[in-house]
Amino acid sequence: MQSQMTVRLPEDLDKEITNLSRKLRLKRSYIVRMALEKFLEDFNVKEETVPYERVKDLIGSISSGIPDLGESHRKHLLKKLNKNA
Repeated sequence: MQSQMTVRLPEDLDKEITNLSRKLRLKRSYIVRMALEKFLEDFNVKEETVPYERVKDLIGSISSGIPDLGESHRKHLLKKLNKNA
């Protein structure tokens, strides 16, 4: 089911949409709908490019067996490096 929305546009934007509508022989409402769909698509992509969003499902999914690894990672890393040196 489609819903209806009323939008107030500045005159210059309205003229651009009207001119594009005539040029492409498309309804103004169709052009506005396409623009909104593109905006929402781009917004969702940007949200997913945040590093946390890309790996949030992996956080906490693997157990290292070291209970304080998150708090003392430097200590454990140095210990490992000294052991291998």
